[in-house]
Amino acid sequence: MTASCYRWVKPIAFLTAFAVLTSCGLPKVGPNKNEIFSGSVQEDGDAFVIAVNDRVTRAIAVVPALGFSEQFQNAASIGSDTIQPGDVLGLTIWENVDDGLLASDAQNSTLLETVQVDGDGFIFVPYAGRIKASGNSPEAIRRIITEKLEEQTPDPQVEVRRVAGDGSAVSLVGAVGGQGVYPIERPTRTLSTMLARAGGVTIEPEIAQITVIRGSDRGRIWFQDLYSHPELDIALRGGDRILVEEDTRSFTALGATGAQARVPFEKQNLSALEAIAQVGGLISTSSDPTGVFVFRNEPEEVAEQVLGRDDLVGAQRMIYVMDLTEPNGMFVARDFVIRDGDTLYVTEAPITGWNKTISAVFGSLVAPLANIDTLAN
Repeated sequence: MTASCYRWVKPIAFLTAFAVLTSCGLPKVGPNKNEIFSGSVQEDGDAFVIAVNDRVTRAIAVVPALGFSEQFQNAASIGSDTIQPGDVLGLTIWENVDDGLLASDAQNSTLLETVQVDGDGFIFVPYAGRIKASGNSPEAIRRIITEKLEEQTPDPQVEVRRVAGDGSAVSLVGAVGGQGVYPIERPTRTLSTMLARAGGVTIEPEIAQITVIRGSDRGRIWFQDLYSHPELDIALRGGDRILVEEDTRSFTALGATGAQARVPFEKQNLSALEAIAQVGGLISTSSDPTGVFVFRNEPEEVAEQVLGRDDLVGAQRMIYVMDLTEPNGMFVARDFVIRDGDTLYVTEAPITGWNKTISAVFGSLVAPLANIDTLAN
C-alpha cells in the first residue's frame, strides 16, 4: 500500500466509526427536543406542544382549592353549658340536716362523680327521680334537682358539673402533638383551639393539611389558611374526626437535572423555577436551558383556554416547553405553576451528544482541552 493510501486510512476509519455510532445511537437520559416535537399533534402525534408565555401561565394558573362546605362553615358553636346525650355529669348535693337523705353519718354532702346522660337525654338522681338533662344547661339541671329534693329535705344545695362524654368529644389523629379523644369544652369549641389543645401540628406548617370528617361529609384545608381565613375556623360537633397529615402531592423530575426522582411538594404553590431548584437545578455541563418541558394531562376546560379552542373532548395531553435563555424566560418559569402528577423533563444540550460520540471513539475532549488551557496559563 502506497503512502498516499495510508493518509486516508485514519480519516476513513474515523468517519466509519462515527457513522456506526450515530446510526446505532448513544446512551442518553431521554428524548431530545426534536423527538419530543415529533410527537406533537401538529406532527400527527397525540400531544399538544405549547411554548409557554405570559398568556399560557395565566391560563393554567388554576390550582384546585381546598376548603369547607357551607354546611361546615354555617354551623354555630355548641355552648359548653348545653348538655347532650352521652355526656357525663358530676353532682354534689349538700343537705342542711345531720341525717340527710343521701349523706352518710357525720357528713352533710354526697358526691355523684359519674352520672351518664342516656340516649333519651335523661339522668337518674336518687330521691329526685328521672330528670331531663339534654338540651339544658348545668344551671337549669341544678334548679330542677333542687326543686325535686326540697320536697324531702330542707334547703338542699346542689352543684352540677359537666364532664365531657362521648357525645361531646372529637378525635384527633395524625401529625399532632397528642393524638386522642378530646372533649369539646368552652375553650375548645373551634377547630383552631382544638388543634392547640392537642399540641399543634408536628410537621412543616406550609405542607400541613387538616381534614374534618363529620358523618358522611368531609372537608379539607391548608393549616396556614386556618389562620389567614377566619371563616375556616369552624365550630366542632361531637363525633367529629380530625386528621392532620402532610401534603401528598408530588412531581417527577427526569432528564438533565440534579436529581431524577419522584419529588414531594415543599410548599402549597410550586413554580417550575422552584421545582428545578428543588431537584438541584440544571447541570451546567449537560443541560439544555432551551429545553425545559412539563408533561401533564390537562382538564378539558383549561386545555381549551390554552389552545383557544372549543372543540376538545375530555382531558388532553399537553407538553409545555420553556426556554430559560429568552429575555423573560426566568420570569415565565417563575410564574408557571406545577401541579400534582406533573413530569418535569430537561433535555440534554446538543454538545452533550457530540461529546459522547467523540468520547466513544477517542475519549472525552474535555480533559485534553482543560490540560491545554492549564499549560497555556
